[in-house]
Amino acid sequence: MTALGSPPVSAHDAWETPERRELRALVRRFTEREIVPHLDAWEDAGELPRSLHRRSGELGLLALGFPEDAGGDGGHLDTALVAEELILAGGSSGVCAGLFTHGIAAPHIALNGSTELVDRFVRPTLRGELIGSLGITEPGTGSDVAGITTRAVRDGEDYLVTGEKTFITSGARADFVTTAVRTGGPGHRGVSLLVVETDRPGVARTKLRKMGWHCSDTATIHYDEVRVPATNLVGAEGSGFRQIMERFASERLSLAVQAYATALRCVELTIAWARQRETFGAPLSSRQVVRHRIAQMARRATVARTYVRDVLARYEAGADVVTELAMAKNAAVEACDQVVDAAVQLHGGAGYLHGVEVERHYRDARILGIGGGTNEIMDEVIAGRLGLDG
Repeated sequence: MTALGSPPVSAHDAWETPERRELRALVRRFTEREIVPHLDAWEDAGELPRSLHRRSGELGLLALGFPEDAGGDGGHLDTALVAEELILAGGSSGVCAGLFTHGIAAPHIALNGSTELVDRFVRPTLRGELIGSLGITEPGTGSDVAGITTRAVRDGEDYLVTGEKTFITSGARADFVTTAVRTGGPGHRGVSLLVVETDRPGVARTKLRKMGWHCSDTATIHYDEVRVPATNLVGAEGSGFRQIMERFASERLSLAVQAYATALRCVELTIAWARQRETFGAPLSSRQVVRHRIAQMARRATVARTYVRDVLARYEAGADVVTELAMAKNAAVEACDQVVDAAVQLHGGAGYLHGVEVERHYRDARILGIGGGTNEIMDEVIAGRLGLDG
């Protein structure tokens, strides 16, 4: 039988080159040895250790998807492969969120920042020496990026930053936050990006507790007239909205990959459970209703993977996939929601126990349809691209 995580492929499949097979094997060993044995403890602690970032940096996993002139290597397929294999090997989307937050925090700096900013923040982050966060969402604004109110007022060679960001992934541990600030008037033209170090006077953090992603720390970050050098500006003043919009695509694809990978992992776990669990003197897998339910789970997960991978490959090639990207995220999230629910159901009481893997995936999956743009926002993107603007 072919494992769902390793489908039959053609000799020319970009996901199955010798280099990517080697990368997949590396990630599996890394996950099985250095993540899985500690995951329950990290969930209880509410965060990942910095040593995991350093080890990931040593292996080159944090550099994937970043430009070479910023210390990076590889492309979007490589970053997707790492997340996929980490989850299939027993990790979680929560680990992906906490360990790879730099994938949303540092690209703006790498692509638009000065050489000084790249050297100060990007390179050390890719080595696992620093942890970064992206600060966009505010208590009064979510997907409405143009409506942010955190203000950066110019004061000589500095900006004075005042405001609040919330739901910030890795915000409790972050050494810096790539922060969306208002440097100009209302609307998207007044938005800029500014790197704010979290050890500056006036920065305060409140750690948040969540339904899932327990090992990925999340925080509300408060700025009270924080003095930040103007040299920490990423790109030109007023270019922040455009930079943020350009990076949403890769964030949404990342969440889509995590969604289908979580679904595939839950299929594998449920197959193993159904084979070993006996009811009324026979394996659970002997019941037709159970076999068919698992078959449906496998179909949904595999179809989601196929579509997301197709969109990802076209995105990597530079194609315009805005519509398909929104469709891919929602399709993968929908498949994941259905599969994790079925996995818990078929595990019965065991699936409801804290510490059982399908229970963790069930909790973690709920955020995937919220982060990076909600399901509803994705549908609005699709409708608008179909010419159905209100």
